[in-house]
Amino acid sequence: MNINRLVATTLALLGSGLLQAAEPGSRIVYEAEYQRVRAQYADAWQAQDRELRATLEAMEKRHGKRPNIIHIMWDDHSLGEVGIPEMNKVLGYDTPNINRMADEGISFTRMYTEPSCTPTRTAALTGRLAVRAGMYKVGFPPDGMGLPSEEVTIAEVLGKVGYRTAFVGKGHQGDIEESYLNRQGFDYANFSMYNQFPNMTWQEPAGANGVVQGLFPFQEDKLYTIDKEFRPLGYINQLEGWEGEKPRVFAGTGIPDYKKLLRQHQKLVLDYIADAGNHDQPFYLAYWPHVYDAVRRPQDLTTSANTWFAQSVVELDRDIGQVLEALQAAGLAENTLVVAMADNGPMHELAPLGPHETIVRGGKGDYLEGGVRVPAFAWWPGTIAPDQVVGDMVSVHDLFTTFISLADGLDKIPTDRVIDGIDQTALFLKGDGYSRRDYLHIYTGDLLAASMKQQIKRRWVGTRPGLMGKEFTDLYKDPREEHEDMPPFIWAWAAFDQMRERHEDQIVKYPLRKPTQGKPYAGIRDLPEAAARLSARVDANR
Repeated sequence: MNINRLVATTLALLGSGLLQAAEPGSRIVYEAEYQRVRAQYADAWQAQDRELRATLEAMEKRHGKRPNIIHIMWDDHSLGEVGIPEMNKVLGYDTPNINRMADEGISFTRMYTEPSCTPTRTAALTGRLAVRAGMYKVGFPPDGMGLPSEEVTIAEVLGKVGYRTAFVGKGHQGDIEESYLNRQGFDYANFSMYNQFPNMTWQEPAGANGVVQGLFPFQEDKLYTIDKEFRPLGYINQLEGWEGEKPRVFAGTGIPDYKKLLRQHQKLVLDYIADAGNHDQPFYLAYWPHVYDAVRRPQDLTTSANTWFAQSVVELDRDIGQVLEALQAAGLAENTLVVAMADNGPMHELAPLGPHETIVRGGKGDYLEGGVRVPAFAWWPGTIAPDQVVGDMVSVHDLFTTFISLADGLDKIPTDRVIDGIDQTALFLKGDGYSRRDYLHIYTGDLLAASMKQQIKRRWVGTRPGLMGKEFTDLYKDPREEHEDMPPFIWAWAAFDQMRERHEDQIVKYPLRKPTQGKPYAGIRDLPEAAARLSARVDANR
C-alpha cells in the first residue's frame, strides 16, 4: 500500500469511528461493562474531553500548576449521617463544616465504595476492585499479608507527572514490607498497617470490662491453657517513613498514644498545607483519619446524642473545617480539589452507641446499599459550582482515574491490567447528569455478591441456580431493599446474566491475584523486641 492510500484509508477509518484517534489514556483496559458504554458515546465523550482538557490547561496557566488534590476518607458512615442539617437534628449532633462542603460544592447521593475498609482503601489506591489485587480481607495483627508491590498506586502515577505525594492516617493495607505506603509511591507516609480497633479495645482495662475477651493472660483458662504464643500480644500499628527508607514505629498502641496520634495527624496535615506554597509542584494528600475515640469521660460529651461516636464525628467535622480554612489561609483553595467521604457503611456491631443505619439499609460487610453507599462531598471554590446535589452513580474506584486525569497523567496508568476506575472529570466540572458510570459489581470478600445497572440491582448470593427468583430491586422504588421482586424484572434476567458473563470472561484474561503473604514487620527500623518475636512466630508458622 503506498503512502497516499494509507493516509486515505486511515482518514476514512477515523471518520467511520472504526479507528479512534489517540486520546490520553486510550490504551487503558477498562472493565468490560464500561467498554460497552464507552463505545456508545465515543464521539461525544471525546469531544467533551477535549473541552475539559482546554479548561484544565487554562486553569494550569492561571495558577502555574495542575490542581492540588486532597482526599479525606474516614470509617463507617451511613448515607445521611453528615452533610444534611435536618439529619443532624435527627441524630443529635451537628456537622457545620461538612454541611458547608455540601453548600459550596457537590453532595453525591450515589457514591459507592467496597463493603469494608481494607478493600475500599485498596480500590482508592489502585483504581481496581480490591479482589483483583487479592486485597478482599480486612487485616488484623499480625496478618502477614498486604498490598503487593505489583499493584500500581495513585501515588506512583502522580509522582511520575510531578506531584508531591503524602499519606496521613489509616492505611490498612497490611503488615508486610512491600505493602508499607512509603514503598507504594508516597514521598512521605504516616500510616497504620491495620485499623484502629486494637488501639481502642485491645487494652487491659477493656479486657477487665469484657470489651475484649480471651486476649490477656488474666483472661486465659486457668486450668487448661497450653499454647502461650497464640495471642497477638506485642503487635505494632502506626509507622512513619519517607520513600526509599525503612519506616519507624511512630506511635504506641495504648489509649493515650492513640488519643495523641489523632491530634498529631491533624497537625501533620495542617503543616503540610501551610508548607505547600513553598513548592512549585502540585500535591496529592491522602488524609484518612482514624477518627474514632471510644474512650470518653461523660463530662467531655458535648452533643445531644451523648455518645462517643457523635463526639468523634463533631471532632472530625472540626478537623475538616480546619483543612478548608488552612487552604484558604495559604491561598491554595481555588487550585485544590477536596473530596471527603466515608469508606463504607456503619458497623452494626457497634450500635446503638456507634454509627447508625439511616436512609438505606445494611452496614459494613453487606452488599446492600447501606454497606456500600456512603456520604461524599467535593469542594473546589471557583471550579465546582456551589449547592449541587448529584444523583449520578460514582465510585471510589473512579477517584483514582479522575484525580490522575486532573493531573494530566492518564497515559501513565498501567495498561497490563483491568482498571475499574472511570474518569469522572466531566461529573466534577459539569455536574449532575455527566457521570460515565451506570453499573457496579459488588464483592463481599472474594465472592461476587451483587451487580447494579442504572437503578436496578441484582443479588447473586442466596439464589436458586438455574431458576430465576426474587433477586431484583429498583433502588428508586425500594431504596432500603426490603421488597425484592421477580415478575417485573423477567426481562432483566438474561441482561444481567450476560453482564456477569462479560465480567467473568475478562477475569479469565486478567486473573485475580491471590492474597500476597510475607513476614510481618520486616524492614522496620528499631523494631521492638515483642513485635520481633511476634513476627518470627507468624513467619515460622507459615
